[in-house]
Amino acid sequence: MKSQKRAFLFLQGVCSPFYPRLARRLSDDGHRVVKVNFNAGDLMYWQHTHSERHLFRGRLEELGEYIQALWQRYAITDQVLFGDRRPIHRPAVDNAAAGVRTHVFEEGYFRPFWITLERDGVNGHSLLPRDPAWFYATGKALPPPPQPIYFKSSFKIRALHDIRYHAAGLANPLVAPHYRNHSPISAPVEYLGYAKRFSQLKLWKRRDAKRIKALLTSGKRFFMLPLQLNTDAQIRDHSPYTDMQDVIHEVLTSFAQHADTNTLLCIKNHPLDMGLVNYPAILHTLSQSLGLEKRIVYLESGDLNALVKQAAGTITVNSTVGIVALEKGCPTYALSDPIYQLPGLTHPGSLTDFWHSPTPPNPQLFNYFYRTVMHATQVNGGYYCQPGIDIAVDNAARILEACPSPLEALLP
Repeated sequence: MKSQKRAFLFLQGVCSPFYPRLARRLSDDGHRVVKVNFNAGDLMYWQHTHSERHLFRGRLEELGEYIQALWQRYAITDQVLFGDRRPIHRPAVDNAAAGVRTHVFEEGYFRPFWITLERDGVNGHSLLPRDPAWFYATGKALPPPPQPIYFKSSFKIRALHDIRYHAAGLANPLVAPHYRNHSPISAPVEYLGYAKRFSQLKLWKRRDAKRIKALLTSGKRFFMLPLQLNTDAQIRDHSPYTDMQDVIHEVLTSFAQHADTNTLLCIKNHPLDMGLVNYPAILHTLSQSLGLEKRIVYLESGDLNALVKQAAGTITVNSTVGIVALEKGCPTYALSDPIYQLPGLTHPGSLTDFWHSPTPPNPQLFNYFYRTVMHATQVNGGYYCQPGIDIAVDNAARILEACPSPLEALLP
C-alpha cells in the first residue's frame, strides 16, 4: 500500500463523474481524500469513491466552522472545488487556513478541449498578473503549447448528467434541508426553457444564415456584442452588472449616441441560453426609443468566428469570446476585468472612442499571453464525456500533486 502524502478535501464539483474519477486517481497515488457532500446529487455521484465522506446538513452561516473542523481533523493540505464564488465555497476560499492550498476548477479560458485549473481563484480572482511586461518576459521563455488531444463531447451528454444530478435533488428536503443551489434558476425552469429554445433553433438557423450573409456582404462597418448567460458567475460574481439586460442598455445607448450612423451592431445570443429572456422584444423596444431600428442585427445562431474576424470591434463583459476576438486580431473592449484586460490587448480608452478608433491587439503580446495562460492554467480534457474525463483526470492529477503549481512557478 502506498504511503499517504497529502490530504485533499473535495468540495462541490461539476455534475459529472469527473470529480469522483479524479479523487480515485489521487487516492490510488497514495493521498488521503475527504469529500463534503452538500446535497443528494453530490451523494449520488460520489457513491463508489474510496474516501472519507461527510454530508453537510447545516445552514450556510455554519459552514465556515464546519470546514475548519475538517481541516484540523484530517490535517488537510489541499482543497479542490469548482467555482470559487459559489456561496458554499466562499467560507473555504476566503478563510483558507495557513498551509491549505486551494485548487479551483472552471470552464476553460480556451475551448473546447481545455478546462481551467488555478490556485486560489479564477477569472477576476486569478493570480495571473495584469502586467504586459510580465507576459512578454514569461511567454518569450515558454515553448508554444502542445496540440491538445481531441475528443467529441455533445451537449446531450452534459444535459443527461445535469438531469440525473437534479433528479436526485428531489430528495434534498430530506437529505439536505438547508441546501440552496448557487443558480438563481431552478432546474425544471431551465429544462423547459432549453426545450422550447432548441425546438426553434432549426428555424432560427435558416433565418440567421440569411442575416449573416447580408451583413458580411453589405460592406458596412459593424461591431459585435456576444451575449453571456445571466446565470453565469462571470456576470453575477465577476462583473458590475446585474444581468445582460443592463449590458445591452449601456452598449446600445452608447452606440446610439457616439457611433457613426452608417455603422451596425450585431448582437448574438449565447448558444446555451435558456430562452427565458425575450431579447428580441427588449432590443425592439430599446432600438425604437434610441432610433436604431435599422442598425441592429440580432442572431440566435451562427458562426461567431467568421463574424468576429470581419467585425470592426467586439464588445464583451468578460467572456472567453474576448480571447477569440483578440486571437483573430479584432479590437476588443472589455466592460469588466477579465484576465485579458491588458494594455496592448484590449482597447485602452472609453467605449465612446471605441466606436470611432478601436485599438487592435498587439499580436506578439497576444502570442506570449496565450503561451503563458495555456502553460499556467489550462488542462487538456473535459468534464462530461468519458474520453474528455480520462484525459482531464491524468493531466489535472499531475498539477494537483505538483508544488508549486505551474502558475506559481512562473510568478516572482
